[in-house]
Amino acid sequence: MTTVEQLQLDNIAKNDYQIYPLLKQRYSPRIFSDQELTEKDVNRLFEAIRWSASSYNRQPWRFIYAHKGSEAYDTIFDCLSDFNQKWAGNAPFLMLAGYKKNTDEGTENFHALHDLGLSLGNMTVQAEYMGIGVHHMAGVNWQKAHDVFNVPEGYHIATAIAMGFYGGELNDLSEDLREQEGAERTGKPQTEFAFEGSWK
Repeated sequence: MTTVEQLQLDNIAKNDYQIYPLLKQRYSPRIFSDQELTEKDVNRLFEAIRWSASSYNRQPWRFIYAHKGSEAYDTIFDCLSDFNQKWAGNAPFLMLAGYKKNTDEGTENFHALHDLGLSLGNMTVQAEYMGIGVHHMAGVNWQKAHDVFNVPEGYHIATAIAMGFYGGELNDLSEDLREQEGAERTGKPQTEFAFEGSWK
């Protein structure tokens, strides 16, 4: 029977060129250890975000987070899509990620979503270094999140994130999700997205 530890080994990317090991190891788990994230763990993750690049150093990212067992955790969970609710309750930590849409001068910050992505990339690598799995989710009802968390005008919740230390029991997942968890990681070849000199 496949174990979580075997899954972690199987999910190491089969890269064509050598890359930083933490990038090879990263994947998006749907099962997690019961180990809680401590305040220090959370501070380290947000410190990685703090020092990520952003246009004009505007740092437009904003986050709402909660630990399992809290009312806020249940509220975030209720904002997730039905599919994500099938597994996200395994995570000891849930988070909503948003951004400030305009600059302080009132003009549209066209790069805000890009900067949010950069910050989450930083956090994901830091989490991997700490043995924490991160699963980013597009399946979130952002309108509901805005309402229940009183998100101010001018901000937008873009994604949700489930986090926890690697581990847990595969049997906590439904059969279809167990199959997805064990599926081989794939990525488009570079020739499909990187073009020298002109768009191909």
